[in-house]
Amino acid sequence: ILNYDIMARFRRRTCIILLLFILFICSIMMALKTLRPDRAGFGDPFGLGLLPELQQRTVLLDSKQNFLNRAQGETVTRVSNLHSIAVNTMKASMSTVKKLEEELSSPNYNFHIFYYTWYGNPQFDGKYIHWNHPLLPHWDPKIANNYPKGRHNPPEDIGANFYPELGSYSSKDPTVIEAHMKQMRSASTGVIVLSWYPPGMADENGEPTDDLVPVVLDYAHKYNLKVTFHIEPYKDRDDRSMYHNVKYIIDKYGSHPAFYRHKTSTGRFLPMFYVYDSYVTIPEIWANLLTVSGSQSIRNTPYDALFIALLVEERHKHDIHRSGFDGMYTYFATNGFSYGSSHHNWASLKAFCDSNNLMFIPSVGPGYIDTSIRPWNNHNTRNRVNGKYYETAFSAALLVRPEIISITSFNEWHEGTQIEKAVPKRTGQVVYLDYKPHKPNVYLELTQKWSEKYRKEQEQWLM
Repeated sequence: ILNYDIMARFRRRTCIILLLFILFICSIMMALKTLRPDRAGFGDPFGLGLLPELQQRTVLLDSKQNFLNRAQGETVTRVSNLHSIAVNTMKASMSTVKKLEEELSSPNYNFHIFYYTWYGNPQFDGKYIHWNHPLLPHWDPKIANNYPKGRHNPPEDIGANFYPELGSYSSKDPTVIEAHMKQMRSASTGVIVLSWYPPGMADENGEPTDDLVPVVLDYAHKYNLKVTFHIEPYKDRDDRSMYHNVKYIIDKYGSHPAFYRHKTSTGRFLPMFYVYDSYVTIPEIWANLLTVSGSQSIRNTPYDALFIALLVEERHKHDIHRSGFDGMYTYFATNGFSYGSSHHNWASLKAFCDSNNLMFIPSVGPGYIDTSIRPWNNHNTRNRVNGKYYETAFSAALLVRPEIISITSFNEWHEGTQIEKAVPKRTGQVVYLDYKPHKPNVYLELTQKWSEKYRKEQEQWLM
């Protein structure tokens, strides 16, 4: 009995010591986890991939009142100084440009990629923007009642089915912009198709972003990329407002070395504008702007350009031609969703464009899923199949020998078409999709692979 009692006391003492040791190790790990290098400040290259998450953690540790006071006093200053900060950041790292040129694939200016700068977080914007996207109701109330309502709650719960490696970042963060440029350059894309609203305007879930254009242009130039504009369907968009907005863009940004100009078959170098949802405006209105005899004609003026319309339905091809557009693109990364996005229709669309002196720009994408914001839209999901869906789209595009291929998208996270780096993440009841078994950069590598394949095949087409 004495021996059992001694052994029992020994086991209890051992368990207590072991428990205390585990608690000590856990406390050390938690302390290390919360350490933040003093140098990891705004624009510092330290921990580029982790910086947004560290900044968010710091904000969450501040009291609510301190955060509000700071945000009110600093938001305006950050916006007004953004361009100069970005320039200083670039100057500090320009010594690495030559090395980057040697390491990264050469840009392919026939690969255009759609890019969105509508994201925001408390650190740079005073609040979350777009990551907290609302759940959109179905147009049929009976169906809508079967699905949840409300908004997402970042940073753990975001309006996307995948989770970015950079976290719920701000598009104003220069370190994020530079990381994006490096990723796009590593993918051997050449032209950024920047989502654009006129000054003071934005989509219904965002805020104006025209102030960011100079910063995007500067960083694009650093990585030898070009920037063109994706004109969104802003309020009252018509021939007159388009004329003024095209003039604004060319006057303000046209002299920048990163501003894209496309060499036409006649040897002219013209700006290019993608026009999203162009079909909502009747051809007669567009013809006022885009035909030589139009009342608001932009043709043969200093603001002449190549205007590319969105084709969704087959009948749109005739409207596009009648409107005076210079070409068409298909945008959607959902094979079979629309006439334009269906791969098997690309050959006939290319033939139509060839016979009418139009450019055909097919849009390829890695997949599609938007159930984080449209929970009722499962039927339009397109599984990535570990990259096979993306490669099938590229293969279909190359078959029609297009002058340009557009990629949907670099970072449209809401619709799951992004090729930006994504990481596995599980939070509470949310399990995000990821790129496993591949690495976070798999779609950048696939894009680079097909960019090189396009170059080689294009040489054969031109022979």
